[in-house]
Amino acid sequence: MTVESALHTSVLLNESLDGLSIKSSGIYVDATFGRGGHSRALLERLGSDGRLIALDRDLSAIDAAAPLLDDARFSIHHRPFAELATLIEELGLVHQIDGVLMDIGVSSPQIDDAQRGFSFQQNGPLDMRMDTSSGQSAAEWLNTASLEDITYVLKQYGEEKFGKRIAHAVLEYRAEKPLETTAEFAKLIDQAMPVKDKHKHPATRSFQGVRIFINGELEQLEAGLAAATDILKPGGRLAVISFHSLEDRMVKRFIKQQSQGRVYPSKLPVTQSELDAGKVLKAMGRAIKPSPEEIAANVRARSSVLRVAEKL
Repeated sequence: MTVESALHTSVLLNESLDGLSIKSSGIYVDATFGRGGHSRALLERLGSDGRLIALDRDLSAIDAAAPLLDDARFSIHHRPFAELATLIEELGLVHQIDGVLMDIGVSSPQIDDAQRGFSFQQNGPLDMRMDTSSGQSAAEWLNTASLEDITYVLKQYGEEKFGKRIAHAVLEYRAEKPLETTAEFAKLIDQAMPVKDKHKHPATRSFQGVRIFINGELEQLEAGLAAATDILKPGGRLAVISFHSLEDRMVKRFIKQQSQGRVYPSKLPVTQSELDAGKVLKAMGRAIKPSPEEIAANVRARSSVLRVAEKL
């Protein structure tokens, strides 16, 4: 285990594994390997004939998984979780999966590495890509996008009410020189905001919005949820950890939709079996949040939410 993975603390670890109701001989998917905290703990609960398939779009996460490759029960694949169904089909395991774990969003090692450009608290290249081998960096996009597009991203994905002011500031700044670093972007945001939340850094929402857009995170989540549901066997579990309201609302809405049967006109006589037809998932209790003890030990856990569902 590397120093980096040893220092990384997995959020809602026991709660998520308990939610999966792990069978020792089951086949499980960790759709967001990160630094492997959940995967390592899951492997400890599996027997010799169990199997764990991990995915991650971040090449540094693939590197971090190297020590686990000596375990014949484990494999990892450089894929975004939107490609989960395709991968499982290639492996010939559709409808054979006992559980899927998804830990959504940016990981602590990504935030803490200044060169990745996710954090406004330390200076580095304004990149923000989870997969640095492809796609457009945050700087490339901010230096070419229209006022309307930047405003939309900041308001829609960052929930930043001063999105248009900040977008204007970006265009004014880049007219003089390209926007290149996290420090430049954070300072620009700070200066553009007329009112600041004393409990939150001015750049928090804007950085979130740009990151979500650059990585297509909400589109990935939508596709990943559908893929995970499709590959599970009946009785298989889906456990999803999210970190902000946009993600959690999507997960909650998806589980609710998949838990509802077919919709008929209100006065049409139908049987209970006809009403139940089309139900795919069943929510396993309410959302689970970290304990005060976990938040005290890892402040980044404070906004996390776990939701668990079972395939019918």
